[in-house]
Amino acid sequence: MAAAEAVKSTVDQFTAASNVAFKDGVEKTLAALNDANAHSKKNLEAVVASVTAATKGAEALGAHAMAFSKSSFESQVAAAKSLSAAKSVQEVVELQTSYAKTALEAYMAEMGRMTEIVSASVKDSMKPLNERVTAMVERVQAAR
Repeated sequence: MAAAEAVKSTVDQFTAASNVAFKDGVEKTLAALNDANAHSKKNLEAVVASVTAATKGAEALGAHAMAFSKSSFESQVAAAKSLSAAKSVQEVVELQTSYAKTALEAYMAEMGRMTEIVSASVKDSMKPLNERVTAMVERVQAAR
């Protein structure tokens, strides 16, 4: 009987230890899944913020391009009118040269502004993603 009691005691201890280990394992797994869910949610939010910033940048660039196109067209119409009113070939050449210089300067200035818009848009759209990468690197380093 003493041997049976010892075996029963050992089985009970083993069962209790197994139950505790199983419970701890399930709790750790659930905690890890919750943590992974939280990180996935933050990653998704970063992607949404990035796309939103890129969309705003594209809208700003498009609006700027449309405004420049309108302004450029108006300048071309004005230049054509002044060319048609020219009294001599020399005046036509002078007007055309002046218009070409002005148009080129306006184009170069516009390309500079558009480059700034694109640069700011890329910076704004990459910021949330960079923050998530930094957070992940810090998390991996902390886990070491």
